[in-house]
Amino acid sequence: MTVLDKTHNPHLRSWVESANVAGCDFPIQNLPFGRFRRAGSSDAGLRIGVAIGDQVLDLRAVGLVDHDDMNALMAAAPAERVALRQRLSDGLAQGSTQQAAWAAALVPQSACELAVPCKVGDYTDFYTSVHHATNIGRQFRPDNPLLPNYKWVPIGYHGRASSIIPSGTAFKRPRGQTKAPDAAEPSYGPCKRLDYELELAWFIGQGNALGEPVAIDQAEDHLFGVALFNDWSARDIQAWEYQPLGPFLSKNFGSTVSPWIVTMEALAPFRAPFTRPEGDPQPLPYLDGAANRAHGHIDMQLEVLIQTAKMRADGQAPTRLSLGKLKEAAYWTPAQLVAHHTVNGCNLQSGDLMGSGTLSGPSLDTAGSLAEMSVGGKQPITLPNGEQRTFLQDGDTLILRGWCEREGAVRIGLGEASGTVLA
Repeated sequence: MTVLDKTHNPHLRSWVESANVAGCDFPIQNLPFGRFRRAGSSDAGLRIGVAIGDQVLDLRAVGLVDHDDMNALMAAAPAERVALRQRLSDGLAQGSTQQAAWAAALVPQSACELAVPCKVGDYTDFYTSVHHATNIGRQFRPDNPLLPNYKWVPIGYHGRASSIIPSGTAFKRPRGQTKAPDAAEPSYGPCKRLDYELELAWFIGQGNALGEPVAIDQAEDHLFGVALFNDWSARDIQAWEYQPLGPFLSKNFGSTVSPWIVTMEALAPFRAPFTRPEGDPQPLPYLDGAANRAHGHIDMQLEVLIQTAKMRADGQAPTRLSLGKLKEAAYWTPAQLVAHHTVNGCNLQSGDLMGSGTLSGPSLDTAGSLAEMSVGGKQPITLPNGEQRTFLQDGDTLILRGWCEREGAVRIGLGEASGTVLA
């Protein structure tokens, strides 16, 4: 696992002044990677950038890379990634001799089109929150909410990579088959129980060869970093189609990812122990390791906000739906996801995305979906302006936010993942 070095120094400041503002998502201690182009230049190719304050540093323009292939950068060995981070930190620090040259390579984020941060070849969605699994399971199976395999094996399924969309993208309400409990047969039409899912996207850096599992102690060497992820869900379509093979049309219409990948190196000051509740089974040996037990979790806050069409028209800011903690929500660590995914020899590749699954805490105000907060639509949520929601309506915008903070370290953020529902 990544160790602390001079790039994590909480006293470090940047000559990019916006990076020094208290509460900034992208101080010099963060340095997340993504892909961008100047707004309005749709004919121009995407370039690799690093967020610093409210700016983007063009890595090719400053000579730190000689290509625009984000996946190739992510595939570099961990030592190479650490060296690049140190060069970025040195060049962006106050007093750097690079300031004059690098200033010309900055582009305001407000003047950029920010894309999905890399080419996603394969996408796997896990189910790491025991609270979410229990809450949703109770709605489908009141007498048996948590299946017996849950606490032994990281549950996951292969998702649709082509419909992963960048933050800020609006999407059409999905359509499909649904069947009411009292109906004799299903009908086709628009989803009536559209939901969001608060997730994280763990991105693979270096891959592994087919047939060669990644051991738990080496798993994080294969992780590049993390972004916010909203795996939009059509609950009524899912309820009809999910047996026996799981979600299909209920998930494949769109999943929103934030534009910046916060690296495993940036997360180093915020690691936390991995423990299991008393009485729960300990992981099998291939999912267990001393480093994972000592530092496998991450101290991270996760927030969901909503802005309805009426709120926008009235000039009202988004309002919070939930606020929770990653280490309280996730039953499995990212290293365990990599170890499990590859234990049978599956070959992961640079840019592969592993969704955490909905990250819900132990109470409804820390839940990661409306299906939980409204108890399957039975208890409407009243917003500050008097509007109510059980599920999402046309015109609703959902915003996911995440950040890490701890005494003795500078707060770093993941930015935002937002999307708007169209009719």
